Amino acid sequence: MDNSKRYERLRERYLNGGLDRRTFLGLIGAAGAAYGLQTPFARHALAAAGEVRFDGWGGVVSEAFRKHAFDPYTAKTGIKVIDGTFGGGDEYLSRVKASQPGEYNIAHLSGVFDYARYANLGLASTLNEANIPNLEYVIPKLVDVFRGVTDGKLSCVPYDYGTTGLAYNRKHVSDEEMKEKGAKILIDERLKGKIGGWGDWRTRIWMGALQTGQDPNGITDMDAVWNAIRTHRDLALKYWGSGAELMSLLAEEEIYVTEGWSGRIYALQEQGHDIGYMDPPNGYGWQECLFVLKGSPMEACEELLNFMLAPATSIAVAEGQNYPPALDPKKVDLGKKIPTLPAFDPSGTLAGLTFADPAYWNGNEQEWSKAFGRIQKGY
Repeated sequence: MDNSKRYERLRERYLNGGLDRRTFLGLIGAAGAAYGLQTPFARHALAAAGEVRFDGWGGVVSEAFRKHAFDPYTAKTGIKVIDGTFGGGDEYLSRVKASQPGEYNIAHLSGVFDYARYANLGLASTLNEANIPNLEYVIPKLVDVFRGVTDGKLSCVPYDYGTTGLAYNRKHVSDEEMKEKGAKILIDERLKGKIGGWGDWRTRIWMGALQTGQDPNGITDMDAVWNAIRTHRDLALKYWGSGAELMSLLAEEEIYVTEGWSGRIYALQEQGHDIGYMDPPNGYGWQECLFVLKGSPMEACEELLNFMLAPATSIAVAEGQNYPPALDPKKVDLGKKIPTLPAFDPSGTLAGLTFADPAYWNGNEQEWSKAFGRIQKGY
Protein backbone atom coordinates (compact mmCIF):
# COMPACT_ATOMS: atom_id res chain seq x y z
CA MET A 1 0.00 0.00 0.00
CA ASP A 2 1.47 3.45 -0.87
CA ASN A 3 2.00 5.99 1.88
CA SER A 4 -0.83 8.33 0.86
CA LYS A 5 -3.45 5.55 1.01
CA ARG A 6 -2.10 4.32 4.34
CA TYR A 7 -2.23 7.85 5.71
CA GLU A 8 -5.83 8.37 4.56
CA ARG A 9 -6.92 5.09 6.15
CA LEU A 10 -5.31 6.01 9.46
CA ARG A 11 -6.82 9.48 9.33
CA GLU A 12 -10.28 8.06 8.62
CA ARG A 13 -10.01 5.65 11.56
CA TYR A 14 -8.92 8.52 13.83
CA LEU A 15 -11.79 10.80 12.77
CA ASN A 16 -14.27 7.95 13.23
CA GLY A 17 -13.05 7.31 16.77
CA GLY A 18 -11.27 4.05 15.98
CA LEU A 19 -7.88 5.37 17.17
CA ASP A 20 -6.94 7.58 20.07
CA ARG A 21 -4.72 10.60 19.50
CA ARG A 22 -1.46 9.05 20.74
CA THR A 23 -1.90 5.84 18.71
CA PHE A 24 -2.80 7.84 15.61
CA LEU A 25 0.36 9.95 15.89
CA GLY A 26 2.50 6.90 16.57
CA LEU A 27 1.22 5.10 13.47
CA ILE A 28 1.58 8.24 11.36
CA GLY A 29 5.18 8.59 12.53
CA ALA A 30 5.87 4.94 11.76
CA ALA A 31 4.30 5.24 8.32
CA GLY A 32 6.35 8.36 7.59
CA ALA A 33 9.58 6.74 8.73
CA ALA A 34 8.94 3.75 6.52
CA TYR A 35 8.80 6.04 3.50
CA GLY A 36 11.45 8.50 4.64
CA LEU A 37 8.77 11.10 5.36
CA GLN A 38 8.59 11.19 9.16
CA THR A 39 8.73 14.93 9.56
CA PRO A 40 5.98 15.87 7.07
CA PHE A 41 3.75 13.10 8.38
CA ALA A 42 4.15 14.23 11.98
CA ARG A 43 3.74 17.88 11.08
CA HIS A 44 0.54 17.55 9.11
CA ALA A 45 -1.22 14.78 11.01
CA LEU A 46 -3.22 16.94 13.39
CA ALA A 47 -3.84 19.70 10.86
CA ALA A 48 -5.42 17.16 8.52
CA ALA A 49 -7.48 15.84 11.42
CA GLY A 50 -8.66 19.40 12.14
CA GLU A 51 -7.08 19.69 15.58
CA VAL A 52 -4.40 21.62 17.44
CA ARG A 53 -3.41 20.75 21.01
CA PHE A 54 -2.80 23.48 23.57
CA ASP A 55 -1.48 22.83 27.10
CA GLY A 56 -1.68 25.39 29.90
CA TRP A 57 -2.02 26.07 33.60
CA GLY A 58 -5.66 25.12 34.21
CA GLY A 59 -8.23 26.88 36.38
CA VAL A 60 -9.29 30.44 35.58
CA VAL A 61 -6.46 30.73 33.04
CA SER A 62 -7.66 27.79 30.95
CA GLU A 63 -11.26 28.96 31.31
CA ALA A 64 -10.29 32.35 29.87
CA PHE A 65 -8.46 30.76 26.94
CA ARG A 66 -11.36 28.43 26.20
CA LYS A 67 -14.07 31.09 26.35
CA HIS A 68 -12.33 34.00 24.67
CA ALA A 69 -9.88 32.34 22.27
CA PHE A 70 -10.35 28.65 21.53
CA ASP A 71 -14.12 28.51 21.03
CA PRO A 72 -14.20 31.64 18.81
CA TYR A 73 -11.19 30.33 16.84
CA THR A 74 -12.92 26.99 16.22
CA ALA A 75 -16.12 28.76 15.19
CA LYS A 76 -14.12 30.81 12.68
CA THR A 77 -11.80 28.13 11.26
CA GLY A 78 -13.37 24.77 12.02
CA ILE A 79 -10.10 23.66 13.65
CA LYS A 80 -10.70 22.19 17.11
CA VAL A 81 -8.40 23.13 19.97
CA ILE A 82 -7.75 20.26 22.38
CA ASP A 83 -6.64 21.77 25.68
CA GLY A 84 -4.71 19.98 28.39
CA THR A 85 -3.34 21.25 31.70
CA PHE A 86 -0.23 20.91 33.83
CA GLY A 87 0.79 22.03 37.32
CA GLY A 88 4.40 22.96 36.55
CA GLY A 89 6.94 23.33 33.76
CA ASP A 90 9.05 20.32 34.77
CA GLU A 91 5.99 18.07 34.76
CA TYR A 92 4.99 19.16 31.28
CA LEU A 93 8.50 18.82 29.86
CA SER A 94 8.62 15.21 31.08
CA ARG A 95 5.41 14.51 29.15
CA VAL A 96 6.79 16.09 25.99
CA LYS A 97 10.00 14.06 26.17
CA ALA A 98 7.97 10.84 26.40
CA SER A 99 5.57 11.78 23.57
CA GLN A 100 5.36 11.08 19.86
CA PRO A 101 6.51 13.93 17.55
CA GLY A 102 3.53 16.20 17.00
CA GLU A 103 1.50 14.88 19.92
CA TYR A 104 1.91 18.18 21.77
CA ASN A 105 1.66 21.42 19.78
CA ILE A 106 1.39 24.68 21.71
CA ALA A 107 2.40 25.20 25.35
CA HIS A 108 1.78 28.16 27.65
CA LEU A 109 5.35 28.28 28.96
CA SER A 110 6.58 30.48 31.80
CA GLY A 111 9.84 32.35 31.60
CA VAL A 112 12.62 32.76 29.10
CA PHE A 113 14.52 30.00 30.93
CA ASP A 114 11.81 27.51 29.88
CA TYR A 115 12.03 28.76 26.28
CA ALA A 116 15.82 28.32 26.35
CA ARG A 117 15.45 24.88 27.91
CA TYR A 118 13.16 23.65 25.13
CA ALA A 119 15.36 25.18 22.44
CA ASN A 120 18.48 23.55 23.88
CA LEU A 121 16.71 20.17 23.82
CA GLY A 122 15.95 20.53 20.10
CA LEU A 123 12.21 20.99 20.67
CA ALA A 124 11.90 24.43 19.08
CA SER A 125 10.07 25.17 15.84
CA THR A 126 10.58 28.20 13.59
CA LEU A 127 7.54 30.42 13.14
CA ASN A 128 6.74 32.08 9.85
CA GLU A 129 6.13 35.57 11.20
CA ALA A 130 4.42 36.62 7.98
CA ASN A 131 1.52 34.44 9.15
CA ILE A 132 1.37 36.29 12.49
CA PRO A 133 0.89 39.98 11.59
CA ASN A 134 -0.61 40.76 15.02
CA LEU A 135 2.89 40.29 16.46
CA GLU A 136 3.37 43.98 15.68
CA TYR A 137 1.21 44.89 18.68
CA VAL A 138 3.45 43.10 21.21
CA ILE A 139 5.83 44.92 23.59
CA PRO A 140 9.20 44.85 21.74
CA LYS A 141 11.21 43.94 24.88
CA LEU A 142 9.16 40.77 25.30
CA VAL A 143 9.83 39.68 21.72
CA ASP A 144 13.52 40.56 21.59
CA VAL A 145 14.47 38.46 24.62
CA PHE A 146 13.21 35.32 22.87
CA ARG A 147 14.98 36.19 19.61
CA GLY A 148 18.22 36.35 21.55
CA VAL A 149 17.86 32.68 22.49
CA THR A 150 17.05 31.31 19.02
CA ASP A 151 19.37 33.30 16.73
CA GLY A 152 16.89 36.01 15.83
CA LYS A 153 14.04 33.65 14.98
CA LEU A 154 10.97 32.86 17.08
CA SER A 155 9.49 29.59 18.29
CA CYS A 156 6.84 31.38 20.32
CA VAL A 157 4.87 34.59 20.72
CA PRO A 158 4.86 36.45 24.07
CA TYR A 159 1.38 36.51 25.57
CA ASP A 160 1.20 37.79 29.15
CA TYR A 161 3.25 38.71 32.18
CA GLY A 162 2.87 38.91 35.94
CA THR A 163 4.61 38.50 39.26
CA THR A 164 4.99 35.90 41.97
CA GLY A 165 4.52 38.06 45.06
CA LEU A 166 3.31 37.64 48.61
CA ALA A 167 -0.34 36.89 49.36
CA TYR A 168 -1.76 37.24 52.85
CA ASN A 169 -5.07 37.05 54.70
CA ARG A 170 -5.72 40.50 56.18
CA LYS A 171 -7.67 38.99 59.09
CA HIS A 172 -4.42 37.54 60.40
CA VAL A 173 -1.61 39.54 58.79
CA SER A 174 -1.72 43.33 58.48
CA ASP A 175 -0.44 45.46 55.60
CA GLU A 176 2.02 47.02 58.03
CA GLU A 177 3.44 43.66 59.08
CA MET A 178 3.88 42.67 55.43
CA LYS A 179 5.75 45.87 54.64
CA GLU A 180 8.01 45.30 57.64
CA LYS A 181 8.79 41.61 57.06
CA GLY A 182 8.45 41.12 53.30
CA ALA A 183 9.43 37.61 52.17
CA LYS A 184 10.51 36.78 55.74
CA ILE A 185 6.81 36.46 56.60
CA LEU A 186 7.05 32.99 55.01
CA ILE A 187 9.49 31.87 57.73
CA ASP A 188 7.73 33.52 60.68
CA GLU A 189 7.27 31.16 63.66
CA ARG A 190 4.05 32.95 64.63
CA LEU A 191 2.32 31.58 61.54
CA LYS A 192 3.49 27.97 61.79
CA GLY A 193 0.98 25.63 60.13
CA LYS A 194 -0.68 28.50 58.29
CA ILE A 195 2.04 29.08 55.71
CA GLY A 196 1.98 27.76 52.15
CA GLY A 197 4.31 27.75 49.16
CA TRP A 198 4.62 26.43 45.63
CA GLY A 199 6.58 23.17 45.42
CA ASP A 200 8.76 24.53 42.60
CA TRP A 201 12.52 24.59 43.09
CA ARG A 202 13.05 27.93 41.32
CA THR A 203 10.39 29.71 43.36
CA ARG A 204 11.63 28.26 46.64
CA ILE A 205 15.22 29.32 45.90
CA TRP A 206 14.10 32.80 44.75
CA MET A 207 12.16 33.29 48.00
CA GLY A 208 15.08 31.88 49.99
CA ALA A 209 17.35 34.46 48.38
CA LEU A 210 14.98 37.29 49.36
CA GLN A 211 14.68 35.92 52.90
CA THR A 212 18.47 35.99 53.27
CA GLY A 213 18.95 39.44 51.70
CA GLN A 214 20.51 38.20 48.45
CA ASP A 215 20.08 38.93 44.75
CA PRO A 216 18.12 35.99 43.27
CA ASN A 217 20.12 36.32 40.03
CA GLY A 218 23.47 36.31 41.85
CA ILE A 219 23.29 34.23 45.03
CA THR A 220 26.57 34.15 46.96
CA ASP A 221 25.57 32.05 49.99
CA MET A 222 23.57 28.97 48.95
CA ASP A 223 23.88 27.39 52.41
CA ALA A 224 21.86 30.28 53.83
CA VAL A 225 19.25 29.82 51.10
CA TRP A 226 18.93 26.07 51.76
CA ASN A 227 18.53 26.75 55.49
CA ALA A 228 15.76 29.27 54.76
CA ILE A 229 14.04 26.72 52.52
CA ARG A 230 14.22 24.09 55.27
CA THR A 231 12.77 26.56 57.77
CA HIS A 232 9.90 27.33 55.41
CA ARG A 233 9.29 23.62 54.83
CA ASP A 234 9.06 22.94 58.57
CA LEU A 235 6.68 25.86 59.20
CA ALA A 236 4.46 25.35 56.16
CA LEU A 237 1.19 23.45 56.14
CA LYS A 238 2.02 22.12 52.67
CA TYR A 239 3.40 22.93 49.25
CA TRP A 240 0.63 23.68 46.76
CA GLY A 241 0.87 22.26 43.26
CA SER A 242 -1.46 24.35 41.07
CA GLY A 243 -3.12 27.74 40.84
CA ALA A 244 -6.46 26.19 41.71
CA GLU A 245 -5.01 24.69 44.91
CA LEU A 246 -3.37 28.01 45.79
CA MET A 247 -6.72 29.78 45.53
CA SER A 248 -8.54 27.08 47.50
CA LEU A 249 -6.05 27.11 50.38
CA LEU A 250 -6.33 30.89 50.74
CA ALA A 251 -10.10 31.05 50.22
CA GLU A 252 -10.78 28.33 52.81
CA GLU A 253 -8.31 29.98 55.23
CA GLU A 254 -6.26 26.82 55.52
CA ILE A 255 -3.24 29.08 55.07
CA TYR A 256 -2.78 32.77 55.87
CA VAL A 257 0.38 33.57 53.88
CA THR A 258 2.12 32.22 50.80
CA GLU A 259 3.82 33.45 47.70
CA GLY A 260 1.27 33.48 44.90
CA TRP A 261 0.68 34.37 41.27
CA SER A 262 -0.58 37.90 40.82
CA GLY A 263 -3.54 37.02 38.59
CA ARG A 264 -4.79 34.24 40.86
CA ILE A 265 -4.71 36.57 43.87
CA TYR A 266 -6.58 39.23 41.92
CA ALA A 267 -9.22 36.60 41.10
CA LEU A 268 -9.64 35.89 44.84
CA GLN A 269 -10.02 39.61 45.52
CA GLU A 270 -12.67 39.81 42.78
CA GLN A 271 -14.52 37.00 44.55
CA GLY A 272 -14.65 39.09 47.72
CA HIS A 273 -11.86 37.52 49.78
CA ASP A 274 -9.84 39.95 51.88
CA ILE A 275 -6.49 38.79 50.54
CA GLY A 276 -3.67 41.30 50.26
CA TYR A 277 -0.89 41.15 47.67
CA MET A 278 2.58 42.64 47.75
CA ASP A 279 5.56 42.53 45.40
CA PRO A 280 8.69 42.76 47.59
CA PRO A 281 11.90 44.35 46.24
CA ASN A 282 13.44 41.97 43.69
CA GLY A 283 10.16 40.05 43.60
CA TYR A 284 9.77 37.37 40.96
CA GLY A 285 8.64 38.87 37.63
CA TRP A 286 7.86 36.57 34.74
CA GLN A 287 6.49 36.56 31.25
CA GLU A 288 4.66 33.73 29.53
CA CYS A 289 4.70 32.72 25.91
CA LEU A 290 2.77 30.48 23.55
CA PHE A 291 5.49 28.07 22.42
CA VAL A 292 5.09 25.91 19.31
CA LEU A 293 6.82 22.56 19.56
CA LYS A 294 8.81 21.07 16.71
CA GLY A 295 6.70 18.71 14.59
CA SER A 296 3.47 20.66 15.05
CA PRO A 297 1.10 21.64 12.20
CA MET A 298 2.73 25.03 11.72
CA GLU A 299 0.19 26.89 9.60
CA ALA A 300 -2.69 25.94 11.88
CA CYS A 301 -0.63 26.90 14.94
CA GLU A 302 0.43 30.22 13.40
CA GLU A 303 -3.18 31.00 12.54
CA LEU A 304 -4.21 30.29 16.13
CA LEU A 305 -1.38 32.43 17.54
CA ASN A 306 -2.34 35.33 15.27
CA PHE A 307 -5.98 34.99 16.32
CA MET A 308 -4.97 35.00 19.99
CA LEU A 309 -2.76 38.09 19.56
CA ALA A 310 -5.57 40.09 17.97
CA PRO A 311 -6.21 42.95 20.43
CA ALA A 312 -9.86 42.05 21.00
CA THR A 313 -8.99 38.43 21.80
CA SER A 314 -5.88 39.19 23.84
CA ILE A 315 -7.67 41.81 25.94
CA ALA A 316 -10.63 39.50 26.60
CA VAL A 317 -8.30 36.68 27.69
CA ALA A 318 -6.29 39.06 29.89
CA GLU A 319 -9.44 40.29 31.61
CA GLY A 320 -10.54 36.69 32.12
CA GLN A 321 -7.26 35.37 33.53
CA ASN A 322 -6.22 38.58 35.35
CA TYR A 323 -2.73 38.85 33.87
CA PRO A 324 -1.70 41.84 31.72
CA PRO A 325 -1.36 40.94 28.04
CA ALA A 326 1.90 41.23 26.11
CA LEU A 327 0.32 43.97 24.00
CA ASP A 328 2.12 47.31 24.00
CA PRO A 329 -0.06 49.86 25.87
CA LYS A 330 1.43 52.59 23.67
CA LYS A 331 0.02 50.87 20.58
CA VAL A 332 -3.25 49.39 21.88
CA ASP A 333 -6.00 50.79 24.10
CA LEU A 334 -6.21 48.10 26.79
CA GLY A 335 -9.50 49.28 28.31
CA LYS A 336 -10.37 49.93 31.96
CA LYS A 337 -9.67 46.68 33.83
CA ILE A 338 -6.16 45.76 32.63
CA PRO A 339 -4.49 48.93 34.03
CA THR A 340 -5.79 47.90 37.49
CA LEU A 341 -4.19 44.43 37.40
CA PRO A 342 -1.15 43.63 39.58
CA ALA A 343 2.19 43.98 37.74
CA PHE A 344 0.69 46.08 34.89
CA ASP A 345 3.25 48.50 33.43
CA PRO A 346 1.63 51.43 31.60
CA SER A 347 4.97 52.38 30.03
CA GLY A 348 5.37 49.05 28.24
CA THR A 349 9.04 48.87 29.29
CA LEU A 350 8.62 46.40 32.21
CA ALA A 351 11.59 48.14 33.82
CA GLY A 352 10.09 47.68 37.29
CA LEU A 353 10.07 43.87 37.12
CA THR A 354 12.96 41.54 38.01
CA PHE A 355 13.12 38.57 35.64
CA ALA A 356 15.09 35.35 36.12
CA ASP A 357 18.38 35.31 34.19
CA PRO A 358 17.90 32.25 31.92
CA ALA A 359 21.60 31.37 31.64
CA TYR A 360 22.07 31.61 35.41
CA TRP A 361 19.05 29.53 36.36
CA ASN A 362 19.36 26.93 33.61
CA GLY A 363 23.07 26.58 34.41
CA ASN A 364 22.26 25.70 38.02
CA GLU A 365 19.11 23.67 37.34
CA GLN A 366 20.59 20.18 37.65
CA GLU A 367 22.30 20.81 40.97
CA TRP A 368 19.66 23.02 42.56
CA SER A 369 16.59 21.02 41.51
CA LYS A 370 18.09 17.83 42.96
CA ALA A 371 19.07 19.58 46.18
CA PHE A 372 15.56 21.00 46.58
CA GLY A 373 14.08 17.56 45.87
CA ARG A 374 16.01 16.17 48.82
CA ILE A 375 14.88 18.99 51.11
CA GLN A 376 11.28 18.54 49.94
CA LYS A 377 11.50 14.91 51.09
CA GLY A 378 12.68 15.94 54.53
CA TYR A 379 16.46 15.80 54.26
